[in-house]
Amino acid sequence: MNTEFFTALELLEREKGIPQSYMIEKIEAALISAFKKEYGSNTNVRVHIDPAKKDVRVYQQKEVVEVVEDPSVQISLEDAKAISKRNTLGKIVEFEVKTKNFRRLSAGAAKSVIIQGIREGEHKAMQEAYESKREEIITATVLKVDYETGNVLLDTGTGKAVLPKSEQIPGEYFEVGDVVRVFIQEVNKDMRGPIVTLSRVHPGFVRRMFEMEIPEITDGIVVIKGVSREAGSRTKIAVFSRDESVDAVGACIGTHGMRIDGILEELCGEKIDIVRYSEVPEEYVTAALSPATVLGVEMDGDRFCRVTVAPEQLSLAIGAKGQNVRLAAKLTGIKIDINAEGLQKASRFEE
Repeated sequence: MNTEFFTALELLEREKGIPQSYMIEKIEAALISAFKKEYGSNTNVRVHIDPAKKDVRVYQQKEVVEVVEDPSVQISLEDAKAISKRNTLGKIVEFEVKTKNFRRLSAGAAKSVIIQGIREGEHKAMQEAYESKREEIITATVLKVDYETGNVLLDTGTGKAVLPKSEQIPGEYFEVGDVVRVFIQEVNKDMRGPIVTLSRVHPGFVRRMFEMEIPEITDGIVVIKGVSREAGSRTKIAVFSRDESVDAVGACIGTHGMRIDGILEELCGEKIDIVRYSEVPEEYVTAALSPATVLGVEMDGDRFCRVTVAPEQLSLAIGAKGQNVRLAAKLTGIKIDINAEGLQKASRFEE
């Protein structure tokens, strides 16, 4: 029986990720609870579980006293001496109790504690698995699509989680069985298990895609300095090369755009501006406003600037509904005023 018991613990650890040490603690608590239901709440008990020897034992403990006032926790010196002449006053004497003698009610209570322990262990294992992948991209399989809400239920390999419609790239759709990449944005604890926030619109999704697909970024030669994104429409990503012989922007695009094409496909054709990062604010802002051509940048403090462009470049610099300059401001962390050369009116766009 003990062999089967420990085999079950090994299976729990292997298949559900619940450590044996965790379950042993829960089982010890369950056996103590069952014992106290059987023999009284004030009794003393010790549980010994030895995985190496595949041995489980339960002992009732009693203190050796001259006058017994409570037989459930005390034993007389005379009776203790009858067990062993080495027993003396104040010593704790143990009596092994066979668990098979526990009544059905007590055994049922122990079983409930163990089942609850398994559930808690599963939740804890899932929590730790998700925590280890926080702010990473994982691959999941679509289990169910709610066509009313647009939410998608995914099998993440660790458990089941929902990709809300609000965290999906606008315009994309899923079918049962589809394999999809998702970004683990947050992991929060809950009594029923971890609550995982999955996303495909978070800027971190694009960042991780570049880190996965561009070898120079994986190797640390090219560094991502910032990402600003409006999912489904446009992303600006700033990159910097630690090696003067490596062009950061070229490394991300690849020959004939081969490297960027895979990322664009994953992002459903979302436009990506790869910006060359610079420590010089004027140069950084100029690059961030790409594809517009900038004539000049005048800094006013650390976080504000005035940009001048040719009149025909004004709409391109601003972008549709202000998107281009808005993303540039988010990327650089600098508030931007754009002026068309020769015109007095300025268009201000906040960070």
